[in-house]
Amino acid sequence: MIDFARVQKELVECGKDTEGSGIRVTPKNDNLVRLNGTIPGPLGTPYEGGIFQIDITIPDGYPFEPPKMQFATKVWHPNISSQSGAICLDILKDQWSPALTLKTALLSVQALLSAPQPDDPQDAVVAQQYLKEYQTFASTARYWTESFAKTSSRGVEDKVQKLVEMGFPEAQVRSILEAVGGDENLALERLL
Repeated sequence: MIDFARVQKELVECGKDTEGSGIRVTPKNDNLVRLNGTIPGPLGTPYEGGIFQIDITIPDGYPFEPPKMQFATKVWHPNISSQSGAICLDILKDQWSPALTLKTALLSVQALLSAPQPDDPQDAVVAQQYLKEYQTFASTARYWTESFAKTSSRGVEDKVQKLVEMGFPEAQVRSILEAVGGDENLALERLL
């Protein structure tokens, strides 16, 4: 049985340090089983400047079972499937401990972006490129970050203006747009 009080407490904890860590966790449709995680790309990596969305599903056995996480944002990385967003990370599998939290799991995913493990890949093609043609890997990862993990500020401002004109508060519009990765339709669904 899911410990919903713990999940709620973890969401509050994540919300306290959003400015410092850049990590956010928000419920999808007021449901504590399906969550949306957001992590910033680490500095000094091809993912720098990107904002990555991660779908989180809380299993029935949480916190004794790990949360199920997969990237909703496309990522070029040896330990993340370029097709499905599946993540190869030990703490999301057999090394999970109930002492860990959603935030520590997301911090570990962010750390994985900084330190790929090509010898234990989720995506063998990306891992081979990382090992044999690192510059091509880095260029591709940067291109994917630019294409899928960044929203142009002008586009965001246009979306904010449209939604504010519909009568929604600007601060709420900005927060929700960021949480859904700039998807105007998803933001509108959440605002309604």
